[in-house]
Amino acid sequence: MPGMSTGLEASNPTVVSAFHEALLHQGLVIVAILLLIGLAWMVLRTLQTALDGGGAGEAADARAAAGAGAAAGSAAAGGTAAGSTAAGGGNAAGGGNAAGGGEAAGGERVLAVAEAPARRLLRIGFGLLWLLDGYLQTQPAMPLGMGPDVIQPAAASSPVWVQHLDNTLVTVWSYHPIPAAAAAVWIQIGIGAWLLAAPRGNWSRLGGVASVLWGLIVWVFGEAFGGIFAPGLTWLFGAPGAALLYCVAGALVALPETAWSTRRTGRALVRCTGVFLLGMALLQAWPGRGFWQGQPHAGSDAGALTAMVREMAETSQPHFLSSLVASFGDFTAAHGLEVNLFAVIALAALGAAFASARPRAVRAAAICGTVLCLADWVLVEDFGFFGGVGTDPNSMIPMALLFVAGYVALTRLPKAAPAHEAHRALARRGGQAAALSPGAPSTRPALAFRSLAAAAALAVTLVGAVPMAVAATERQADPIIAEAVDGGADQVNLAARPFTLVDQRGRGVTLASLRGKAVALTFLDDVCTSVCPVIAQEFRSADELLGAQAKRVEMVAVNANPRYLAPEYLGAFDRQEHLERLANWRYLTGSLTQLEHVWRAYGATVEYSAGGAMIDHSMYADVIDAQGRIRYVLDSDPGPATEASRSSFSVTLAHALEGALHSS
Repeated sequence: MPGMSTGLEASNPTVVSAFHEALLHQGLVIVAILLLIGLAWMVLRTLQTALDGGGAGEAADARAAAGAGAAAGSAAAGGTAAGSTAAGGGNAAGGGNAAGGGEAAGGERVLAVAEAPARRLLRIGFGLLWLLDGYLQTQPAMPLGMGPDVIQPAAASSPVWVQHLDNTLVTVWSYHPIPAAAAAVWIQIGIGAWLLAAPRGNWSRLGGVASVLWGLIVWVFGEAFGGIFAPGLTWLFGAPGAALLYCVAGALVALPETAWSTRRTGRALVRCTGVFLLGMALLQAWPGRGFWQGQPHAGSDAGALTAMVREMAETSQPHFLSSLVASFGDFTAAHGLEVNLFAVIALAALGAAFASARPRAVRAAAICGTVLCLADWVLVEDFGFFGGVGTDPNSMIPMALLFVAGYVALTRLPKAAPAHEAHRALARRGGQAAALSPGAPSTRPALAFRSLAAAAALAVTLVGAVPMAVAATERQADPIIAEAVDGGADQVNLAARPFTLVDQRGRGVTLASLRGKAVALTFLDDVCTSVCPVIAQEFRSADELLGAQAKRVEMVAVNANPRYLAPEYLGAFDRQEHLERLANWRYLTGSLTQLEHVWRAYGATVEYSAGGAMIDHSMYADVIDAQGRIRYVLDSDPGPATEASRSSFSVTLAHALEGALHSS
């Protein structure tokens, strides 16, 4: 896979420190947002209290008028119960339905129901999972380890087009590891808080939509479509991907609340679950996929399940857990056929039970399926979040939640709301709440609080998403990568030593002739084919980043090869690296005496390596201002020399040159 990782160790202290600092700063922003929302809530409550107090006299008058009207109506109609029917909404015609609806005096149907139990289970369960996932994203290894240790391995066995698609995220992540890792933290914490804070209404449904959108991004780019295009697809390994299950749950939460008022949603959910499990049973039983094989004979490769379990046992984790998983791997190796036969039968039986949509069968399937999920979660998926780069507990916990939610949706419908809530629902349509239920407590403060809490959760999500969206538009890598490789630029204030050399075209160049411009000066071997071409390209990229300011800058390299001194060698290097058209590029050489003078003056070391095959020389860059003073010293060693690290150094060099221009 054409990876774009930084090449740094995931525990690089510079990046880890910057990541924690970014989380701290963004956390302070979130605290400020929460304080503002809390202040807004207090203001709203104060205004609500004032309005309720000012309307107390009017409410008393309304109660008196309503009482007089009720007495007159009773006398005129011989004591009929019309008024109570309108107020209670629980008559035989309309009050006994499963949704808990009532019927108003004018015949308009009012549906004021509590949140469906199955919806509540999904909303709270997956809200907590999102919070856990956000917490896992705070692990120190996430900025540098996410690409090479999570995304690329997930796509390694997928088709090439999937690898290229996922590589777009790897590129963005490796170029901007700090904002990307921080964004994943706050987006997932924000979605989790959103689902928990908004139990009903449009805010709640929008939380479900947010879960779907972010889940799809993770499923496609982070999980390589859950591995569905890779060979060896199996439910035991987590197919079709945890993030897709988050999408399913989010879509269910986003449904109109009336969709939960009948058993139709529950039947659809359990039947789809049944069809899915039957398909997984068929894949598990398919010959030639390696699942019927444990370890047929000594010296042969282990079967697919055995290999997976043994790989998980090697993950960094408590010893007793690794021993448990390793023991199951040994058992699978010895009894591969029996283990796979059990998996096939279990998946097929669960699928048939769910597909039947019969409550008793679905209840048994939900219980047995949950137990099977927990067993697989421990013995095969190894909890999913060990190793320092685990991003979620994998797919078995979300799968178990969907099993149970399907059964609950099939058997438990939402209860009718209290009468005063039904009256207020009617009042929102007809404006008669005071007359219908003058003494009922107001639900508006609770609704306002939940709305503000959901808005706060959305703000948390945006705190992570906005900086990441901005960073994704930047084609150049963050300077933090170059700092992690070589350290930051050192600020100095030293007089640059004069020199007299010739450039690649044979023209004389002195330091005095470059006065009035900022100069980036380094040392390159003109016949080098490894590190020096990388440094030259970094200088070229920095020149492009300067844009119009490049006219005030000179990019200068001094020959660091004591044998190949002629300008022709420098010209060949330029043509090889496509530098001949860079107007402000100067590659300087001279006699060996002249070069040695410059090397000593600028502290450069040049010597033959062991065996004399290559030249070892200093790799750094001096940034000189327009008055001829060295302002910055940068280590130009490309380190792992990945595209991200090269691009990052280019940004750092460009920033240093801009600083030298401004200091002039």
